[in-house]
Amino acid sequence: MTRIAAVLCTFICLTGAANAQTDSTIFRKMETVVSSAKDQFAPDKRTKIVAITAANAINNTYTIESSVPEATAYIRSQIANIPAHIQINTLPDSTVGDRTHGVVHLSVANFRTKPGNASEMATQALLGTEVDLLQKVDGEYRARTPEGYISYVPASAVSAKTKSELEAWRKLPKLIYTTEFGKSLSKPNPESMRVSDLVYGNILALVGDEGKYYKVSYPDKRIAYIPKDEALTFDKWLTTRNLTAENVIASAKTMMGLPYLWGGTSVKGVDCSGFTKTAYYMNGYIIPRDASQQVLAGQPVDILDKNGHFEPTKALKNLKPADLLFFASGKANSPNARVTHVALYLGNGEFIHSAGTVRINSMLKDAANYDDFQTRTVVAAKRYIGVQDQQLQKIQENPYYKQK
Repeated sequence: MTRIAAVLCTFICLTGAANAQTDSTIFRKMETVVSSAKDQFAPDKRTKIVAITAANAINNTYTIESSVPEATAYIRSQIANIPAHIQINTLPDSTVGDRTHGVVHLSVANFRTKPGNASEMATQALLGTEVDLLQKVDGEYRARTPEGYISYVPASAVSAKTKSELEAWRKLPKLIYTTEFGKSLSKPNPESMRVSDLVYGNILALVGDEGKYYKVSYPDKRIAYIPKDEALTFDKWLTTRNLTAENVIASAKTMMGLPYLWGGTSVKGVDCSGFTKTAYYMNGYIIPRDASQQVLAGQPVDILDKNGHFEPTKALKNLKPADLLFFASGKANSPNARVTHVALYLGNGEFIHSAGTVRINSMLKDAANYDDFQTRTVVAAKRYIGVQDQQLQKIQENPYYKQK
């Protein structure tokens, strides 16, 4: 039983069926309106929020939460004649004030599905990543990442900024860390104290240089030094990105052996879709976050027979390196089952993916590394390279990475 249904049930028990029927009718109307708004404007709850967050049948009051202006307008138009006290909480809300923007200032920030370190991890964002701050709850921000993912991150991981403060940050020249792992230092001296750890893809403001070091500034205004041979100016890095199959595969192979980490999108650990997302990010592209979202992007590749089942001969003929393979868990699952896993095709029947660790397996039955393939059902394949799709975006075209 849901919390809202439980409240309604309690009211029915206490006040009798006649009165409860009226309030039950109102609740059902509210539920219908919000459900319709979700279907039209927020079908994926990971990226857009439309929900009833509180319902008090005794007082006939309801609270609705929305991060989608179009959904808010629709709901307002539909509830005008419903006899109830209805509050719509639009996001971002008053808990963040005028600081509706943030920039991650840890090497890797963990975002969770609910507030608290015990909650399930949803995704990660790297140092220098801009996020939208929608709400503050118990010392954590409800934030939206550049991929549109909405989840909770500790306030200690993000520098909250007003619009003008964000613009000032954007105007600063940027540096991107290009070594897998490292650290920034308090002085241009290898023996000096560490300011923080760093991972591939971290972005900092470039202040200047001193000898063999870049002087950098963090989003929270800490100053540090980074060896010049471990970083590039962000503009130069972007010009060196060339989205080819060879480059994507090379980037993927640099992550060989990394541990599987649910929600991970960094070289500290990756889940299956975090792995493919990172391989494309290393080559200058932002792609959707989850496997079930990634399968909706790109150009379909025909790898199934007329009954919708995986056909190895057809797959070997039609797949190209760097295509994405999508799986449902369980060998006996329907081909229409929900996508739960993604891998990057290498060629010759082999693919690389994050499953326990980042590793290479084969779809060929006589291959020594075939074993993992037989435990899953292939349901689709998509091609990203050479495809025009607004879900596949160059980093410099993404509004969260634009520089002034």
